[in-house]
Amino acid sequence: MRTRYPLRLYLAGAVAARTGDEMSGPALMLAGFARAGSATEASALLAGITVSAVVGGPVLGVLLDRAGRPGRLLAGALVLYATGLGMILVGLGRLPFAVTVLIAVLTGLLGPALSGGWTAQLPRVAPGGRLPRANALDAMTFGAASLTGPALAGGAAEALGAPTAVVVAAGLIGLALPAAWMLPARTAPGQGSRAVSVISELAAGARVIAAKRPLARATLSSTVCCAAQGMLATCLALLGERVLGGAGRGAMLLSCAAVSALVANAVLARFPRLMAPDTVIWAGALVQAAALALAASGRPAVLVVAALMAGIGEGPHLAALFAIRHREAPEHLRGQIFTTGASLKITGFALGASVAGPVADRSLPGALILAAGVAVLAALVCFALPSSTGDSSGIRTSAR
Repeated sequence: MRTRYPLRLYLAGAVAARTGDEMSGPALMLAGFARAGSATEASALLAGITVSAVVGGPVLGVLLDRAGRPGRLLAGALVLYATGLGMILVGLGRLPFAVTVLIAVLTGLLGPALSGGWTAQLPRVAPGGRLPRANALDAMTFGAASLTGPALAGGAAEALGAPTAVVVAAGLIGLALPAAWMLPARTAPGQGSRAVSVISELAAGARVIAAKRPLARATLSSTVCCAAQGMLATCLALLGERVLGGAGRGAMLLSCAAVSALVANAVLARFPRLMAPDTVIWAGALVQAAALALAASGRPAVLVVAALMAGIGEGPHLAALFAIRHREAPEHLRGQIFTTGASLKITGFALGASVAGPVADRSLPGALILAAGVAVLAALVCFALPSSTGDSSGIRTSAR
């Protein structure tokens, strides 16, 4: 009889991988900023490692759905991602910057392994009635990673230099390998046993996302919201330098947001029927929009309040997105839908980061106001794609 895979091992691996992921973005951005002193070049590096996820995510999802031991594939992706971080670090200052960005783009193909690739395995770790609680805990690993990752990046960059922060991020991702390698095998034959092409499976997953209105609405809104988050991430080094007294301190604002995100998720976990997940999607986007507008004030105390407000919107927004995906995704396409959704979010983040860099170099408040407008657009998406029953807000949607 096979020993049940413990949920705590899954959570430990998820925290390590996601903390390394949350740390790697700010660390790379700070490394690029230290090299050139320009938000434009720093944002190019950050955009490079995130933009290619739109290609890598769906393909990785199909492969995970086909694999008899998806954990082994996930572990391999983690190794390659950590290796890519090391190659980017080596390339900075030694290779032409365009080549370093290309390495970042190739590394970013595997980015969804650290987010959706993990979460898609959760139903086999905690099947049946254990899944709702496990889903809430899984969403909180993102909050914990968002809390510790940027703080580690900023602290390591301030104390030891941005390159050291990148090394630590790669090491944390490596710590997740045992948990990924031992993830449960499929109890039934996967897609690999069928004579179905990868292209056909990619099309099937895309059709499900487009056809299921709640899933399409949550996917599009979260992608647009991530673009606003990418714009904020690009502004962090400048915010730290101009408002908080050091570029590395800007990354600490993400930790402030993570604290409030954890608290907000804990409240919603205690009162799960307080708001339906479909409602949280648009409400969370509006809260983030208000926070971004507030951050444009340029005052230290107000900036911290804005970061806390951003977390109140972002944490429940992510938990609601997971709940909708688990609710709407067919079992045989679950891995693809999670990784495709993750890849779209990461790509949205990349596009936001790339747009905000040149804008922030000219006007930091202007970039933050632009990000606030994008977050408002993420909320409006939910009303532009009403459900089939005509409920445009999602307020009446069941929270099952």
